[in-house]
This record gives sequence, structure tokens and C-alpha cells, in this order.
Amino acid sequence: MTAWDISTSGVQFVTSLVEDAMDDLAKDVKAYGKDVQSAASSAGTIVGVHCGAVPTGPIEAALTLFVEKTAGDVFFLGARAAKSVNGAREATGYYVIGDLDMAAKTQHKALAAPKIDMPGHGGGPGEDKEHGKQ
Repeated sequence: MTAWDISTSGVQFVTSLVEDAMDDLAKDVKAYGKDVQSAASSAGTIVGVHCGAVPTGPIEAALTLFVEKTAGDVFFLGARAAKSVNGAREATGYYVIGDLDMAAKTQHKALAAPKIDMPGHGGGPGEDKEHGKQ
């Protein structure tokens, strides 16, 4: 990195747009969860006479599995965006005070994939559990 020419107001403007998009994404994810749950319960199942709770049908099981397998990726989107916004703001702060070395280190650190701890899960999103890499 030989030279930077950063517009701090530009960084603030762009990061605020990203935060707005993150808020919209959070609302969409919440709606997604409700919609998938509704679809799963509305899909029904093929059963004969039964007593007790209605058994899980194949559509509900498939949707549940899909949500479980993709939840980490969905959470990763928000974490990646937040880490990028925070990293950009922190690096810009170092740039403003003239510490270009710390600005570069902060920028580099912000590029790394975020670590996500999902409740009830061992690894974080973006982690390839079969191959042990991201």
C-alpha cells in the first residue's frame, strides 16, 4: 500500500448505506423464517388414521433440513457485512490520525472471514466441516 486517498465522509456515507441494507436483510431473514415455517406446516403429509400429533411429512422434513443446512450461511451474511463496516470505519479512523500502518493492519484484519457461533452447532458458517477449511 503506497498511498491512500480516503474521503472520510464517503466512507461514512457508504457504510451507512450498508447498515441500512443490513437492517433490511435482518427483516427479510425474519420473514423468511416465518414463511418457511408456514410452508412446512401447510404442506401436510400422507398418512392414514393416526392418534396424537400429526407426523412430519416429506415436504416439512425437507424444508427443515434445508433451513438447518443454510442457517449458517444466512447468519454469515450479516456477520460479514458488519465486520466489513466496522473494519472500514476503524481503518479510516487510523488513517485520519495518520497511523497508516494500523490502518493497513485493520483493513487486512477486516478482510478475514468472521467467526460465527451458532447455538447448538459446533462450527461456524463458512466452515467446510468435511474438509476442515473455509
